[in-house]
Amino acid sequence: MDTTIKIVLADDEELFRRGIAFMLQRESNMEIIFEAPNGQELVSFLRESTIHPDVIIMDLKMPQLNGVEATKVIQNEFANIKIIALSSYETSSFIANMVHIGASSYLVKNSTPEEMILTINEVYNKGFYYNEQVMKIINEVEVVADQKSKGLFENDCLTVREKEVLQLICKQLSTKEIGERLFISARTVDGHRNNLLLKTESKNVAGLVVYAIQNKIVNQEDLIL
Repeated sequence: MDTTIKIVLADDEELFRRGIAFMLQRESNMEIIFEAPNGQELVSFLRESTIHPDVIIMDLKMPQLNGVEATKVIQNEFANIKIIALSSYETSSFIANMVHIGASSYLVKNSTPEEMILTINEVYNKGFYYNEQVMKIINEVEVVADQKSKGLFENDCLTVREKEVLQLICKQLSTKEIGERLFISARTVDGHRNNLLLKTESKNVAGLVVYAIQNKIVNQEDLIL
């Protein structure tokens, strides 16, 4: 039986939000479990509900609590939920900031339906999805501004195997695919991923990708987009 991706939509434009909901509900593996007109209602739902989404599609400009602040709260309280930032803003500063605070992907509102569906599936299955535009910004902008000043873990602290796992994560391979490629179990892959998160002080898999690019563990052209 196919896995259903549970989705929450957060956008204050009701017509736009309902249009996305209608489109996604037509996908056999996707279910909209809640719609929020602002970040405050979104956070309240997550705190009160026993059912949590796998993915949140988050508008950045919302009343009461905007998408940026809501993302920070959710990353602190519900770290397993993946957030796809959705905005009409395409500037490097907006994109870099959302990546920095833990967004697993970034979509502009003029994206095609096919791009949105692809992004949701990739984020659910692999933990992140950054298109060519976002990858370029990650490569050029110092997303993690305080990384060098922390100096807690240098690249040399990562083992050879951890670097191999990190490189394959960046190529968007699944846990199973990484295990098959390196001839190790899925549990061992998960262990390496957890160690990477700890050593790099990353919030999620998306953060690992940023770390790997900015520390030259992978090159942008080596990534499968």
